[in-house]
Amino acid sequence: MVVVPMSKLKSEEKEILEAFESGRLKRIEKVEKEIDKHRLVAEETFKKDARINIRLSSRDLRAIQARALKEGIPYQTLVSSVLHKFVDGQLVEKAANK
Repeated sequence: MVVVPMSKLKSEEKEILEAFESGRLKRIEKVEKEIDKHRLVAEETFKKDARINIRLSSRDLRAIQARALKEGIPYQTLVSSVLHKFVDGQLVEKAANK
C-alpha cells in the first residue's frame, strides 16, 4: 500500500479522507446494482445515435485531421468532442487581439 502525505492531497481528496475518517461516508447497499445504474447512465450520455453532414474547407479539414493525429484520436471523434464541449459550455472563446 502506498501512503500519500496529507500535504500532497488535493482539496477534494482531503475532503473525502476527512469524511471517511469521521464516519460520514456510508456503504452502498447492493453496490453492483448501483454500478449498473451508473454504467447505464454513462452509456446513454455518450451514445452517438445521430448523424450530421457538414461542408467545410479542405484547409480546415486538413488542420482538424492533423490536430487529431497529434492528439492520437480519429478526427471525427475530435470534431464530436469539440461540439460536445461547445454545447456543454466548456469551450472558452479567446479574446479578440486588438
